[in-house]
Amino acid sequence: MHGCFSAMRAILVKEINQFLSHLVGYISLIIFWVVCTLFLFIFPDTSLLNAGYATLDELFILAPWFFLFFIPALTMRSFAEEYRSGTMELLFTKPLTHAQIILGKYLACVVLMIIALLPTLMYAFTIRHFTDPGVSLDWGGIVGSYIGLILLGSAFTAIGIWTSSLTANTVVAFLLALFVGFLFYFGFDALSRLPAWQGTLDYYVQMIGIQFHYQSISRGVVDTRDVIYFLSVIFFFLYLTALNLKYRFTELHG
Repeated sequence: MHGCFSAMRAILVKEINQFLSHLVGYISLIIFWVVCTLFLFIFPDTSLLNAGYATLDELFILAPWFFLFFIPALTMRSFAEEYRSGTMELLFTKPLTHAQIILGKYLACVVLMIIALLPTLMYAFTIRHFTDPGVSLDWGGIVGSYIGLILLGSAFTAIGIWTSSLTANTVVAFLLALFVGFLFYFGFDALSRLPAWQGTLDYYVQMIGIQFHYQSISRGVVDTRDVIYFLSVIFFFLYLTALNLKYRFTELHG
C-alpha cells in the first residue's frame, strides 16, 4: 500500500514540477488571475464593488467560464505530451498500474487548480475591507460555494485528463476539453429548454448536466446528492481514461 501511494506521489510531484517548469504554466496561472481580477474589480458590470452588498456571488457565477478555458490549459499536456515525446512507452515499462498513472496526473492538476484558486480568497477580505463595520460576510455560504467550485474544477479536470489521453496533440486536447466541458455544463440545460421536454422530462434532463448541481452547491448548501453527482462524473471520465490507456498499452505490447 505504501509503495502504491509513493508511486502515485512521485507522478504527482513530477507533473506539478513539469507544469511549473514551462513558461506556459506560469502564463496560464497569471492569465487566470488577471482575468478574474478584471471581471471582479475593474469591469463595472461584474465588479464586486458595484454589487451594493457584501458578497462573492459574481465570482461563483463567472468561475465556470474561467474554468472552461483555464483547466484545459492545465490538463492538455498530461498524456498528449507523453505520447508526442514518446515517454509514454517508458512509463508503461515502470512498475506502475494504469490507475496510479491516471490518479497521479489527475491529482496533480487538481492541486494546481486549487493553487490557482487560493489568491481569490483575497477577494473576500477585500470586500470585507470596503463594507461597513456592521456588515459581515456569509462565511458559511462562501465556504460552501468554494467546495462547489473545487468539485466543479475537479470534474472539468477529469474531462481534461480524458481528452488528453485521446491525442498526441496538446492543442487538440485543449479544444476537446473545452468542447466536452461546455457540452456537459451548458448543453443539458439548453437541451432541457426544448419544447419536446417541457413539462415532462425537462427537470431530469437538467439534472444530467453539471450546471444544475453546481448552481445548487454554489448557493452555499452542500447537498450529498450533488457531491455524489460530481464524484460520479469524475469517476466516469477517469474510467474512460483507463480504458483508453488499456487500449494504448495493448497496441504497444499487443
